[in-house]
Amino acid sequence: MLSRPLSPHLTVYKFKYTLATSILNRFTGIALSAAFVLLVYWLMAVAAGTSSQERAQHLLSLPLMRLVWLSVLFAFCYHLCAGVRHLVWDTGHGLERTQSQRSAWWVVIASVLLTVLLAVALLHLGRAP
Repeated sequence: MLSRPLSPHLTVYKFKYTLATSILNRFTGIALSAAFVLLVYWLMAVAAGTSSQERAQHLLSLPLMRLVWLSVLFAFCYHLCAGVRHLVWDTGHGLERTQSQRSAWWVVIASVLLTVLLAVALLHLGRAP
Protein backbone atom coordinates (compact mmCIF):
# COMPACT_ATOMS: atom_id res chain seq x y z
CA MET A 1 0.00 0.00 0.00
CA LEU A 2 1.28 3.47 -0.87
CA SER A 3 1.80 5.85 1.98
CA ARG A 4 0.14 9.18 1.55
CA PRO A 5 0.22 12.34 3.65
CA LEU A 6 -2.58 12.76 6.13
CA SER A 7 -3.00 16.46 5.44
CA PRO A 8 -1.64 19.00 2.96
CA HIS A 9 1.76 20.38 3.74
CA LEU A 10 2.26 24.11 4.28
CA THR A 11 4.48 24.20 1.20
CA VAL A 12 1.53 23.60 -1.14
CA TYR A 13 -0.11 26.87 -0.17
CA LYS A 14 0.79 30.11 -1.91
CA PHE A 15 1.10 33.39 -0.05
CA LYS A 16 -2.33 34.73 0.79
CA TYR A 17 -2.78 38.22 2.15
CA THR A 18 -5.82 37.23 4.22
CA LEU A 19 -3.87 34.39 5.80
CA ALA A 20 -0.91 36.64 6.58
CA THR A 21 -3.03 39.44 8.06
CA SER A 22 -5.06 37.00 10.12
CA ILE A 23 -1.98 35.32 11.55
CA LEU A 24 -0.36 38.69 12.28
CA ASN A 25 -3.55 39.80 14.03
CA ARG A 26 -3.40 36.71 16.25
CA PHE A 27 0.31 37.19 16.97
CA THR A 28 -0.23 40.83 17.93
CA GLY A 29 -3.02 39.77 20.27
CA ILE A 30 -0.67 37.29 21.94
CA ALA A 31 2.05 39.95 22.14
CA LEU A 32 -0.36 42.38 23.81
CA SER A 33 -1.33 39.71 26.32
CA ALA A 34 2.34 39.09 27.10
CA ALA A 35 2.96 42.83 27.44
CA PHE A 36 0.22 42.96 30.05
CA VAL A 37 2.68 41.23 32.40
CA LEU A 38 5.03 44.22 32.05
CA LEU A 39 2.20 46.60 32.85
CA VAL A 40 1.30 44.63 35.97
CA TYR A 41 4.99 44.60 37.03
CA TRP A 42 5.17 48.37 36.65
CA LEU A 43 1.93 48.93 38.57
CA MET A 44 3.06 46.66 41.39
CA ALA A 45 6.39 48.48 41.57
CA VAL A 46 4.60 51.83 41.78
CA ALA A 47 2.38 50.51 44.55
CA ALA A 48 5.35 49.02 46.45
CA GLY A 49 7.14 52.30 47.01
CA THR A 50 9.87 54.59 45.76
CA SER A 51 12.76 52.12 45.69
CA SER A 52 10.75 49.51 43.80
CA GLN A 53 9.52 52.13 41.38
CA GLU A 54 13.08 53.32 40.71
CA ARG A 55 14.25 49.73 40.06
CA ALA A 56 11.35 49.16 37.68
CA GLN A 57 11.99 52.50 35.98
CA HIS A 58 15.62 51.53 35.42
CA LEU A 59 14.74 48.04 34.14
CA LEU A 60 11.89 49.16 31.89
CA SER A 61 13.93 51.96 30.30
CA LEU A 62 16.89 49.84 29.17
CA PRO A 63 17.68 50.06 25.42
CA LEU A 64 16.42 46.51 24.82
CA MET A 65 13.17 47.34 26.60
CA ARG A 66 12.71 50.37 24.33
CA LEU A 67 12.68 47.95 21.41
CA VAL A 68 10.14 45.82 23.29
CA TRP A 69 7.98 48.91 23.91
CA LEU A 70 8.15 49.83 20.21
CA SER A 71 7.09 46.29 19.32
CA VAL A 72 4.21 46.47 21.79
CA LEU A 73 3.18 49.82 20.31
CA PHE A 74 3.17 48.31 16.81
CA ALA A 75 1.20 45.30 18.07
CA PHE A 76 -1.38 47.63 19.59
CA CYS A 77 -1.69 49.74 16.44
CA TYR A 78 -1.92 46.72 14.13
CA HIS A 79 -4.44 44.96 16.35
CA LEU A 80 -6.53 48.14 16.51
CA CYS A 81 -6.52 48.67 12.73
CA ALA A 82 -7.24 45.00 12.03
CA GLY A 83 -10.08 45.13 14.54
CA VAL A 84 -11.62 48.09 12.73
CA ARG A 85 -11.29 46.15 9.47
CA HIS A 86 -13.14 43.22 11.04
CA LEU A 87 -15.87 45.54 12.30
CA VAL A 88 -16.34 46.81 8.75
CA TRP A 89 -16.49 43.22 7.51
CA ASP A 90 -19.18 42.49 10.11
CA THR A 91 -21.39 45.05 8.38
CA GLY A 92 -21.06 43.10 5.12
CA HIS A 93 -18.78 45.62 3.40
CA GLY A 94 -15.32 45.04 1.93
CA LEU A 95 -15.67 41.30 1.50
CA GLU A 96 -14.87 41.16 -2.21
CA ARG A 97 -11.41 39.90 -3.11
CA THR A 98 -10.03 43.22 -4.37
CA GLN A 99 -11.57 45.16 -1.48
CA SER A 100 -10.19 42.68 1.02
CA GLN A 101 -6.72 42.86 -0.49
CA ARG A 102 -6.82 46.67 -0.52
CA SER A 103 -7.98 46.79 3.09
CA ALA A 104 -5.17 44.41 4.09
CA TRP A 105 -2.63 46.87 2.68
CA TRP A 106 -4.39 49.77 4.36
CA VAL A 107 -4.25 48.00 7.71
CA VAL A 108 -0.49 47.49 7.40
CA ILE A 109 0.16 51.04 6.17
CA ALA A 110 -2.10 52.64 8.78
CA SER A 111 -0.60 50.62 11.63
CA VAL A 112 2.97 51.52 10.63
CA LEU A 113 2.08 55.21 10.29
CA LEU A 114 0.19 55.21 13.57
CA THR A 115 3.12 53.47 15.30
CA VAL A 116 5.58 56.07 14.00
CA LEU A 117 3.27 58.93 14.95
CA LEU A 118 2.70 57.63 18.47
CA ALA A 119 6.39 56.78 18.98
CA VAL A 120 7.44 60.30 18.00
CA ALA A 121 4.74 61.81 20.21
CA LEU A 122 5.74 59.64 23.18
CA LEU A 123 9.43 60.44 22.73
CA HIS A 124 8.60 64.14 22.57
CA LEU A 125 6.43 63.95 25.71
CA GLY A 126 9.19 62.10 27.59
CA ARG A 127 11.67 64.96 27.23
CA ALA A 128 11.91 67.59 29.90
CA PRO A 129 11.07 71.14 28.75
